[in-house]
Amino acid sequence: MRSGIGALATDYTTLAEDLASHGYVVVGMDAPYSTTVVVLSDGQVVTKTAAGNPGEARLSTTEQDLRSDRLIALWSAATRFVLDQMTRLDNAEPTGPFAHRLDLNAVGIFGHSFGGATAAQFCHDDTRCRAGIDIDGMPHGTVIHDGLNRPFLFLTASDHGDTADPANRAALASIRSIYRGIPADQRCWLTIRGTGHFNFSDQSLLKDPTLSRLAGMIGPLDQRHALAVTTDIIRQFFDTYLRRQRSRFPGDLTERQPEIHLVQP
Repeated sequence: MRSGIGALATDYTTLAEDLASHGYVVVGMDAPYSTTVVVLSDGQVVTKTAAGNPGEARLSTTEQDLRSDRLIALWSAATRFVLDQMTRLDNAEPTGPFAHRLDLNAVGIFGHSFGGATAAQFCHDDTRCRAGIDIDGMPHGTVIHDGLNRPFLFLTASDHGDTADPANRAALASIRSIYRGIPADQRCWLTIRGTGHFNFSDQSLLKDPTLSRLAGMIGPLDQRHALAVTTDIIRQFFDTYLRRQRSRFPGDLTERQPEIHLVQP
């Protein structure tokens, strides 16, 4: 699980706890120099920097894209490192709490915002990724042109439909580029009506909803319900492609959750 730039992994506790309650082992990752604050194992406190937050710097669009591409490569490499450590835990002596308890042949990744973009790049970079989900993240990196050959889901907020916004147009174009290269039976693009970018994070519950809506951070859909729909989507996607359930994704999701819209690029 990869958080967005500046966000903490704990901001996605709702999504993580739902998966864990259904038998998944969930690992959350913060990003030193991008996350607001990270405490390293030796006690050193690391705060975010301009280099770790390209969107906050006053740069041209081209320079921002270049910095984002470099950063996405670092985040993908860090994700591979974390998976390597999970492999070590699984291969540990029988006394280890995770020894021989991890199914490393069924690795999935999901992330929000820049973390969602990282999910796409990681699935491009590492063959151990069996399925991935980009939650409202604008793709960056080589995956845009190289594409993917494994199950992948794009889950976007309804405000991405505003094609008058140049950033939205760019994000949609990058998503379409990746989506069209994924095998037809392994790709999906869903939108949850009435959501904004932060409806996919616990921040939607922790901040004043009226101010958040006025700022365009969340949509009119009830925050708790938006998270409930999101957890339903994530769980069913991973059940389909990691647990190989017979039902085809998205199955009856759009009937059970009328806010879900299936995008046909």
